[in-house]
Amino acid sequence: MSSQKKRDQLILHTALTAGRIMIENGSEIERVEDTMTRIARNAGAQTSQLFVMITGILMAINGEVGAQIEPVKRRTFDLEKIAVVNDLSRQFADRKINLRQFADRLDHLDSVSRYFPFWLQLLAAAMVSGPLEVVFRHNLPDFWITCVVGMLGWWVYYVLNKYIQIRFLSEFTSAAAIGLMAVVFVHWGLGNSVDDIIIGGVMPLVPGVPITNSVRDILAGNLVSGPARGVEALVSAAAIGFGIAMVLQFL
Repeated sequence: MSSQKKRDQLILHTALTAGRIMIENGSEIERVEDTMTRIARNAGAQTSQLFVMITGILMAINGEVGAQIEPVKRRTFDLEKIAVVNDLSRQFADRKINLRQFADRLDHLDSVSRYFPFWLQLLAAAMVSGPLEVVFRHNLPDFWITCVVGMLGWWVYYVLNKYIQIRFLSEFTSAAAIGLMAVVFVHWGLGNSVDDIIIGGVMPLVPGVPITNSVRDILAGNLVSGPARGVEALVSAAAIGFGIAMVLQFL
C-alpha cells in the first residue's frame, strides 16, 4: 500500500472515530459534519464527502470510489467527551499535535469512561430535583424531600442502566420508583404534595438533550436525524410518564 493510501486511511479513521464519539455522546449532526470536514481538510484531504445519521456515518475523501462506514451502536450523553474531541480538533488545526497523535488520543478517549463519580452524579441529581421543584411549583417545604427522591430515583436509573443497558426500561422503572417514593413519603408525613415531589424528582430523567438536538437538526435541514432524535426523546418521555401513571393508578 502506498504512503498516500495509508495516510488517507488514517484520515478516514480519525475523522470517523471523532464523528462517532460525538454522536454517541449527544452532539448535534451539524457539529459532527463540521468537525469531520475540518479534520479532513486540516489533514490535507482535497475533498471530503459525508453522510451522517444518528445510526451511522459514511465518508469518502479525495474522490475515492470506495467509502468507509462507521456504525453508531450506542447513544448516551457525555458533553465532556464532545468538548475533548473539539479541543483535539483545534489542537490539530493549530499543528500542536500531528495526525497520528490525534488518532491515538481519540482511540484512548473512546476506550475510557469519563463519567463523573457516582456520588457526584447523585449530588447533581439532588441539586436538579429540589431547586426545579421550587421553581415550577413554589413549594419550598418539599425542597429537601424532593432532593432525596430525585437522588434515589437517579440511583435506581444508574444501577439498572449499568446492568440491563436498556435505557427505556431503566427510565420506566426509575420513574415508577420516584412515584412510589413520593406517595410513601407524603403518607409518612415527610412531604406535603405528591405531585410537586414527582415533578421535581423526574427532572434528572427528562430527555432535554435529545429534544434540543432534534430541534437543532431539523432547523439545520437534517430531516432524517432530527425527527429520529425526536422520536427517541418521545419514547423516553413516554417511559417516564407510564412509570409515574402506573404508580398513581394503583396507589
